[in-house]
Order: sequence, then structure tokens, then C-alpha cells
Amino acid sequence: MVERTLAIIKPDAVKKRVVGRIIQRIEDEGFEILGLKMLHLSKEDARKFYYVHQDKPFYESLTDFMSSGRVVVLLLEKDNAIKHWREVMGATDPAQAKPGTLRRQFGFSVERNAVHGSDSPQTAEFEIAFFFG
Repeated sequence: MVERTLAIIKPDAVKKRVVGRIIQRIEDEGFEILGLKMLHLSKEDARKFYYVHQDKPFYESLTDFMSSGRVVVLLLEKDNAIKHWREVMGATDPAQAKPGTLRRQFGFSVERNAVHGSDSPQTAEFEIAFFFG
């Protein structure tokens, strides 16, 4: 089933200058890139985007981090895109991520883990609309 998902290359990965390597991996995995933008999220936009986490203890540090530098947002399409992208990303904690995953390769911590991806069709719908209208 062809799906769409949102991917974000987070500020830590942009700062490390690994955007090209991550995009190459996306293409190598067979994703179609339907949209791509580099932007700097305001704190307010980061708070709106991550509103589902507003009651969690990491919300403020997450939104501070995501508004700390430029990000690259991508609209991806592929059969089973959501599941496949999450497998390519790896576990949230880079130390627990499987070898060969992006988070294992480029992540530093649970928060500074290089990439983001939608976790369900409903989330993908919201996240894609947030960045791509």
C-alpha cells in the first residue's frame, strides 16, 4: 500500500553536515521525495508541532532543541512508507538502535537522534499538513 510520511532531519544532523548522506539513504531505500524544505522552526512552531507531548517532562527541552537550528523536512512516499521509514531510522535511543540505522549512525541521545518520522497514518496526515499544507 502506497503511503506518505513525514521525515525531519533534526538540527543536530544539519549541524553535523550529514543531510546529504541521510537524503542519499532515503533515496537508496526507494522512497520518492515529494517535498523538501530547509527551515528554522520558531519555538512557537515547535510547540505546535509537538503538542501531543505537551504533558511530558521532555516537552520543553524537545521544543528548545527543535527550534535551536535549521531542519530539513521531507514528504516521502513509498509502499508501507511509515513502517519502512521507522525501520530505517531505528530506535529513538541511538544506543538501542540496530546497526545500520540512521539513529545509530548519526544520533547522539534520545533527543538528539538525527531524524524524526511519523508514527501512524493519522500522525503523518497532521505532520504533512503542518509543513506542506
